[in-house]
Amino acid sequence: MILPFRILAAVAVLSLFVLPVFWTVTAGAQEQSEQGAAGAVPLIPVPRPEPGTVAGPATKRIRIDETLTLPVPYAPPISGFEAIQAGESELILEARLAEDSPPLTHGVTWRVFASQPNADGTLPLLATSMGGTTSFQLQGGTYYVHAAYGRAGAVKRIDMRGEPVIEPLSLDAGGLRLTAVIGEDTPADPEDVAFEIYKDADDGERVRLVDDADENPVLRLNAGTYHVVSRYGTVNAIVRADIQVNAGKLTEATIRHMGAEVTLKLVEQEGGEALANTQWTVLTPAGDILHESVGAFPSIILAEGSYTAFARHGDQNYTRDFEIEAGIDRDVEVRLSDLVIQSTGIRLSR
Repeated sequence: MILPFRILAAVAVLSLFVLPVFWTVTAGAQEQSEQGAAGAVPLIPVPRPEPGTVAGPATKRIRIDETLTLPVPYAPPISGFEAIQAGESELILEARLAEDSPPLTHGVTWRVFASQPNADGTLPLLATSMGGTTSFQLQGGTYYVHAAYGRAGAVKRIDMRGEPVIEPLSLDAGGLRLTAVIGEDTPADPEDVAFEIYKDADDGERVRLVDDADENPVLRLNAGTYHVVSRYGTVNAIVRADIQVNAGKLTEATIRHMGAEVTLKLVEQEGGEALANTQWTVLTPAGDILHESVGAFPSIILAEGSYTAFARHGDQNYTRDFEIEAGIDRDVEVRLSDLVIQSTGIRLSR
């Protein structure tokens, strides 16, 4: 009797631990069965991946409590999200006028070239971008990046090694604004003024960078000294100047022209109507020809100084000397009494 009693006591004690476990397992199985009937994905006892990773094929049916996040490329391109292909990394480029200047926000043209030339010796153009700071997705390797800002530019070699790169380019550039006045301070008509800009090359030759620069707009140039030629009209009113452009700064230069506009007329008497079909020649005191035209009253711009107007109408020649003062436009009337006898070259009247 003692043995059965000990057996019963042992069973009773064991049941205190076994029954709760049995009940828990049974209840869990029943709950899982009910969820499966409702369409939920059944739980599969497989290793749980670390949060933020993509499960492999063996665990693709696992429900992960943590939010699953896809990899995001470093500093997404300005154009929006673009997945990085295998082996690519991001190159972020920013341009500055000088090393201590803030990054430019617009007006920059970026070009990325391969480092291995084509058969003709040129580097293959791989990508372009316009604006301010930009980015490119590139495979590992060596590239050449060119930044153009107006007439200013810089080139830099970039080595991509599979990691994101932020590369600043210093253009060593500044701005140049040109204006023109006549005489002391009379603004010149922009239609009558033209600017040419030259730069000395390494071989000593002077290279023309801009052949018809507008007045007032800022020209973007690399730092250095430039030779500026300003023309007032199309004849001889020309001013030349050497101007220094500094990196990161705007240089404003005013060109002062000493000239004026003159209108030529052949008249019977002072204040009379201009005669049509007149051939005109304007000469310097040394006899050099500056201008030739045909018309009743041609207008030309001349530099300050002395000149001779020679008019031919029909088979007769007429001439008159005149002066140009800076900023004083005027009419020059050649009269029929200003006749020249061609055989002797003697002027009958003035």
